[in-house]
Amino acid sequence: MSKRIAVVFDSAGTLLHMYRVAKEASTGNILENIESTAIVAQKNGCGLVVLNAESDILLRSRKDMPLFEFIKEYRVSIGISCSKGNFTPEMACDIIRGTSPKMGDVHEVLKAVTSHCPNVFYLAAGLIVDSQARSVPYILSTGGHVFSTTLQTVQALHSMKVDTYIASGDSLFALLQLAEFINIPQERVFAFSNTLMKEKVVLELKQRYEKVIMVGDGINDILALRAADVGVMTIQQGDKRPKELREAADVIIDDIIKVVDVVKTL
Repeated sequence: MSKRIAVVFDSAGTLLHMYRVAKEASTGNILENIESTAIVAQKNGCGLVVLNAESDILLRSRKDMPLFEFIKEYRVSIGISCSKGNFTPEMACDIIRGTSPKMGDVHEVLKAVTSHCPNVFYLAAGLIVDSQARSVPYILSTGGHVFSTTLQTVQALHSMKVDTYIASGDSLFALLQLAEFINIPQERVFAFSNTLMKEKVVLELKQRYEKVIMVGDGINDILALRAADVGVMTIQQGDKRPKELREAADVIIDDIIKVVDVVKTL
């Protein structure tokens, strides 16, 4: 009888090669290839907020429409992808209500991503909210495409009777698109997963499987990497990774397909 093994994947930077931009509120400048989770980790009370809405809906909104008005009128749910210290969706909404971001800011970052990634598979928008300063210092957008070996990796794992999951801070809408493309069941997708939630997913799966592997590339994966039987850090995105993240991983790989080799060693 084969071993029961589960592999949990992060999405952005792990299954998907990403391009990221941010509009800095203080200067109006567009910053490229920023690491939003690293910015959040620098200050207590900061949260990375994800807008759970299709990019077409975001772009159809009036440019002069306040972001909070858009969230309310279109009944857009928000999720907290990661945070440092106490931070909730209710806190985020309260701060957004009292600040000045407009949908034009969101349009700007979305278009900055699509101009660099014309064949983008994934496109999302969000913001960083500072609960201590009660400000929105950055409006964000990310987009990208599936790594060339992502689908092959998941197919190989399924052929080995390995169960696959996604636990990511991204929106449910975006993750379901990805899951359908790579054939991961909807019920095995955990959206808006922050650092603690990813760890919880891994710990709960360890009660059901003989071995659980966590695969991620960001600082918000660190607890899940430590909790897993095998923590796999990917560097395929090419970004510089924090030392503590590398130390949390049991294995570091430069191509997602090498997860298959990790499973074969178990």
